[in-house]
Amino acid sequence: MSRIGRMPIPVPAGVTVTIDGSDVTVKGKNGTLRRSFHPNMTIAREGEELLVTRPDDGKENRSLHGLTRSLLSNMVVGVSEGFKKDLEINGVGYRAVKQGKQMTLTIGYSHPVVIDEVPGITIDVPAPNKITVSGADKQLVGEVAANIRKKRPPEPYKGKGIKYADERIRRKEGKSGKT
Repeated sequence: MSRIGRMPIPVPAGVTVTIDGSDVTVKGKNGTLRRSFHPNMTIAREGEELLVTRPDDGKENRSLHGLTRSLLSNMVVGVSEGFKKDLEINGVGYRAVKQGKQMTLTIGYSHPVVIDEVPGITIDVPAPNKITVSGADKQLVGEVAANIRKKRPPEPYKGKGIKYADERIRRKEGKSGKT
């Protein structure tokens, strides 16, 4: 049996979970998330916990068991606490500015790069070289952060570009001029 799949998901106070067959709706202080799961997986609420069970030990059901539990857990954590990704901008003259619902990046191109906020996701710029992407949907937060990073990925020689705050860039030495 899946070790992750069989763990119960605690439902914190203030979070409402509605189960309609394979469709699950989770409401909390950070918003509402809906997702349809595979019909083979059974999601049940017992007290203040959610349990995911599978019908048999077939290969497909085993692989779906842990996935369903993880996705459901991310929904509960997202509407109660939320998710956050921090990005850093490195480079001379590289900076970010937030104007209303848009963020403008000056990252070494001949033009500024404008990024619009996605519904359900908040982009904050606490400092000119720091960006914080937050929201309730873990997958969407990661996707928006990856799209921002993709505008100017960090390069290995000087480390210039946009990187995750916890990312470590492997540096290269470059040309050796004199031997």
